[in-house]
Amino acid sequence: MSDPKFWVAVSFFLFFVLLGKKIWGVLTSALDNKAEGIRRQLSEAAELRSQAEQMLAAAEAERTAAAREAEGLLARARAEAERLAAAAAAEAEAAAKRRERMAMDRIAAAEASAVAEVRNAAADIAGAAARTVISETLDATADGALVDQSVADLPKALRAA
Repeated sequence: MSDPKFWVAVSFFLFFVLLGKKIWGVLTSALDNKAEGIRRQLSEAAELRSQAEQMLAAAEAERTAAAREAEGLLARARAEAERLAAAAAAEAEAAAKRRERMAMDRIAAAEASAVAEVRNAAADIAGAAARTVISETLDATADGALVDQSVADLPKALRAA
């Protein structure tokens, strides 16, 4: 017992026994705090993921609704284009009839022997006029312009709706 190594070993052992409990308590509480922080972060991450999934579902629903509304607008635009085409055809027919009536008034003033020739010429002119009016009012460019205008007005209609 007179050996200093023995007393150093005993004091070293007592030092760890007395301070070991405190050090162990500090270490375990630090590890527990760290674990609790990680649990909190995982909980927050799960909550954020849930919110993100809800936002994604809402965005998908809005996109689907907007797509349905756009389809409806396109259908209405097509119907309107068809209505305008029919109106333009009726107007062209009315214009052709007016021109034909004017030609008939001129034909009535002509001589009786030239009536047959004038009627044939008037019919040819009326047919050509009808083709010209129809080709001018109902060409692919006009139809394309109507469709382009309708598509261009879609954002305004979507905002108004």
